[in-house]
Amino acid sequence: MAIIASAVITLGKKALKTKELYVLGTLCVVLSLVGVNEILALFLTGVLALLLYLFRQRGSGVFPVLLMPLTTGGVTADSLRVFLIFLKVGALLYGSGYVLFAFLDAELVATGLMSRTELMDAVAVGQFTPGPVLSTATFVGWILQGPEGALLATIGIFLPSFLLVALLNPLIPRMRKWKPVSAFLDGVNVGSVAVILAVCLQMGFEAVTDWRTTLIFLLGLLVVFFFKKVNSAWLVIGGSALGLLLFPY
Repeated sequence: MAIIASAVITLGKKALKTKELYVLGTLCVVLSLVGVNEILALFLTGVLALLLYLFRQRGSGVFPVLLMPLTTGGVTADSLRVFLIFLKVGALLYGSGYVLFAFLDAELVATGLMSRTELMDAVAVGQFTPGPVLSTATFVGWILQGPEGALLATIGIFLPSFLLVALLNPLIPRMRKWKPVSAFLDGVNVGSVAVILAVCLQMGFEAVTDWRTTLIFLLGLLVVFFFKKVNSAWLVIGGSALGLLLFPY
């Protein structure tokens, strides 16, 4: 929890460039908390940022773009479905790897494939590996379908990145220079931070339940903010040790 909360603050400082983006970020958090699909919330935040830009530039003759509806369906826990879940997440992941947790919460926890506690365990295990965020996908795949699920989840989440980089790398710098696209991407950046915050709050409601878990969380935050060079794996180990001391069998 402390690691994700730290990521929210760090990313938020970069993404929240204007008062309007603060408002859009708050709106996206609310939408996520009331159950709006995270992908739709991201898209809406980007579109609203674009519309605000167009409103300010309304005398330039630029017209708003059409909105495209996004829908997602439920999945089952067979190996192919595991691959498709992570292929979808890998294709739509934007802004930060920590957005992964919001997507997995919607795709796995909300559909009953795994509990939020299991998802938080996967996040903790991921902190011990290189690339701690996306490595969580491998562990989740293992929980769902064993070694085969771990392999397919890993392939699924990384495959879109290789394809998108090859296709879009020459175009992104040019797109950023076009003001309407830049405004849209600014909105999506804020939305990505907002959905991370929303899922962090949801996890917090389940993980921080008494004075002992509150103490562990606050100590974790202190370490994250005042000892920035401490590896997150040590933070997880320290939290586990405190848990053993405070929750004796």
